[in-house]
Amino acid sequence: MTAPLWQKGALELDAAVQRFCAADDVVVDRELFPFDVRATAAHTAGLGRIGVLTGDEVARLHALLDELLARFTDGRFVVDDRFEDGHTAIEAFLTEQSGELGKKVHTARSRNDQVLVAARLWLKERLQQLDATTAAAAAACLDAARTTGNVVMPGYTHLQRAMPTTLAAFFLGHAESLLDSRDAARAALVLVDKNPLGTGAGFGVSLPLDRDGVTADLGMQGVVVSPQAAQNSRGKVELFALQALHLATLDVRRLAWDLSLFSTAEFGFVALPDRYTTGSSLMPNKRNPDVVELLRTLPAVVEGAMAETQAVLSLPSSYHRDLQATKAPVVRAFARALQGLGFVPALVQNLRFDESALRAAVSPDMHATDRALELVVQGLPFRDAYKQAAAEIPTYAGRSIDDSVQQRVSLGGAGNLGLERVADRLRR
Repeated sequence: MTAPLWQKGALELDAAVQRFCAADDVVVDRELFPFDVRATAAHTAGLGRIGVLTGDEVARLHALLDELLARFTDGRFVVDDRFEDGHTAIEAFLTEQSGELGKKVHTARSRNDQVLVAARLWLKERLQQLDATTAAAAAACLDAARTTGNVVMPGYTHLQRAMPTTLAAFFLGHAESLLDSRDAARAALVLVDKNPLGTGAGFGVSLPLDRDGVTADLGMQGVVVSPQAAQNSRGKVELFALQALHLATLDVRRLAWDLSLFSTAEFGFVALPDRYTTGSSLMPNKRNPDVVELLRTLPAVVEGAMAETQAVLSLPSSYHRDLQATKAPVVRAFARALQGLGFVPALVQNLRFDESALRAAVSPDMHATDRALELVVQGLPFRDAYKQAAAEIPTYAGRSIDDSVQQRVSLGGAGNLGLERVADRLRR
């Protein structure tokens, strides 16, 4: 293993202890590595602006960092167990390539603020992906609402038939919920998009660092002002981001559950795209909704990451090595959840609904609430209308309810005006 950045003197390292302390850090740091390289470039530019590095030295380091990133991207440089972590890999490469110059790169920087900024840059990109992915899923649901607008279907409470509704109302509800989750992702991004670089190990440094200039170079929206707050944010910002991710996966789980039920032979309302199903190894007649079922598991992955992160955060202020353990669950949760969320738009776009089955499932008793409100319009107090409508249920057979359903759904926000209001929100 390359000597740790913290090694000094002739202290003999215990290999077993080093393996335990490093754990899977090097593997996880492959995710953060491009962002660590980018932050290192911004840091060295800042050192140049305060005279710690010359212009030529900054240019040389930036050229080497570009080369390092290119080698990492195409597989010529691997962050592996030669290094304690990704930070060590960067400094080792720069020192190997430029000698004494590489030894200057860590001036006024700790691995503490180094990992903080890399993690925040990584989270920023993932939250932007979450924003785009939830928007795409919402857009697919909104398009489905437009194209299926007048199709009547049964609405359910307690998994029991309740009132007639429409596919437009069904899909609009999912679209708006997904946009709520997109708002949560954007709120998390506001918290994440602040630069902690320059706060050192939690106590600042005795050099006049150009923190605002480095922040601008990184494209971040502000700085974490307090060095202690920067350290105390470790895990907290990840948890906030996970909570936003969790909300989106809950929306998808609900949609997946609806489709799981509606695609059974017992409902027969919808056929899933063939490519989103698999077969049985034993039963030739089976097509299994595996993708939809696995979409239902996404919240569990995120909840597991949240539980791990929250458990680690039972710490006093400042940095503790425990915080290393927050990286892996966060990376794992975003990878799996974003992968699953990415399937939703095409899934929705390729659903095939059986309109006759949907209409046939609207039983006469489901007209009772609309009938009660008709009686209210005629002047009957609601409680009396409620009782009369219940008594009339046996007479509803054959009653056409298309007009009343469409009117109610439209008044309830799922008509053309509602669709446009949600579409306007999607465009923002």
